[in-house]
Amino acid sequence: MKKIAAFLFSLAVLFMGPAAHAAQSEMPDLSKAGGAVLIERDTLRILEEKDKDKKLPMASTTKIMTAILAIENGNLNDGITVSKNASGVEGSSIWLGVGEHVTLEDLLYGLMLSSGNDAAVAVAEHISGSVDNFVALMNAKAIKIGAKGTNFANPNGLYDKNHYTTAYDLSLIAAYAMKNETFRKIVSTVYWEMPWEGHAYKRVLKNKNRNLWEYEGATGIKTGYTRDAGRCYVGSATKDGMELITVLLDDYDMFDDSRKVFDYGFTNYQKVNIVNKGDPLGDAAVQNGLEESVGAIAGASYAYPCSGEELDSVRKTVLLDDSISAPVSRGDVIGKIEVYIGGGKMAEIPVMADSDVFENTYEFNLLKVIRNYLFG
Repeated sequence: MKKIAAFLFSLAVLFMGPAAHAAQSEMPDLSKAGGAVLIERDTLRILEEKDKDKKLPMASTTKIMTAILAIENGNLNDGITVSKNASGVEGSSIWLGVGEHVTLEDLLYGLMLSSGNDAAVAVAEHISGSVDNFVALMNAKAIKIGAKGTNFANPNGLYDKNHYTTAYDLSLIAAYAMKNETFRKIVSTVYWEMPWEGHAYKRVLKNKNRNLWEYEGATGIKTGYTRDAGRCYVGSATKDGMELITVLLDDYDMFDDSRKVFDYGFTNYQKVNIVNKGDPLGDAAVQNGLEESVGAIAGASYAYPCSGEELDSVRKTVLLDDSISAPVSRGDVIGKIEVYIGGGKMAEIPVMADSDVFENTYEFNLLKVIRNYLFG
C-alpha cells in the first residue's frame, strides 16, 4: 500500500503568464499531403496528424536511417574505396568515381546534404559488406525503434514496391536519429567541402533543406523526391526549449506547409517542466532506523508539451511507501510521482531517498559506542 505523502496540485498556477495561454492557431490545411504528422521530439507526443499510418514511398528521406546506422556502426575517419556498384547508381549523385578514396564522414555529408544515391550505396557496402545485408540492418533497426509500418528495400529511397513507410514511423526514426549529436551536426550543416580525387578543386555540397536558412530555429533534417513518392520532407525546429519534428509525404508544397505546421506547433504548445530531478518532496517515515525519516527527492526529470488549455489540468501526486524499513540507502526507490493531464495519467516518476538511514540494532549501537570511545 502507498499513501499520499506530499502534494496534489495543479501546475497552472506555476505557469500562468503570456506563454501559458498564447493565442491559439488552427492546424494548416494538409489535404494535399499524402500523409503528415507533427510530434514533439522527446516525448513523441503527436500534436497533429493527417493519415499518419498510411503506407507511402519515402524517397530520399530513407537516408535518415542510412546515416544513423552508419554513425552507430562505423567510424567517421574510416577510409572507403568506392565500388563500381556504388558509382553507377542512378538518380541524385555526388559523382563518386570507381576506386575513389573517401572517408565515411564525407560520404555522410554527401548523403544528407546533396542526397547522393551513390553515397548511400557506398555507405551500405562499407558498413555491412553488401546492400542486402545493410537493408536487413535497416529493417531490424526500424522494428527496434517502433516503426512497424516501415519496410526498406534499399539505402537511398529509389522506388521499389517493397520500400515504404508512414509519416508517423518516419517521425519516430527522425526523433531517434536527432538524439545523436553527430547526426544533428550533419543535418544542420548548410555547406560542406569534400575532396574530389583527380580534380584540382573540391566538391561543394549544399543542403537541399532550405528551411535551414529560411525558417528561424530549423535544425534539420532531410528532403526527398521521386516521381512515385512525390515531394517528401522530414524537418525539425527548436524554440523555447522544445524541438518539433514534422513529416510531410507526397506534398508538392512541402516547404511552405512545413513552416505553417511548425508555426502551429510553437504557437499552441509549450514544453512544461513538470518534475525536475532532485526536487525535494518532503520526508518519508522510516521504521527501525537510527533516524525516524528520510528525505524524498524526485529521481528523474519529466517535461511534456502542453497546450494552453491543458496547463490548467496538469497535476502531480507524490506517493511514498508507507512501510519503509531501515536500512535505507541513498538512491533507493521509496515511492513515485504520478503525473496527470486532464483525466489521463501521463507518467510515473520514481521517488528516491536522498540519504542513508542505518538500522537501529544492538550490534550497530555497540559498535558506535566503541568507536566513540576509541576515537573520541
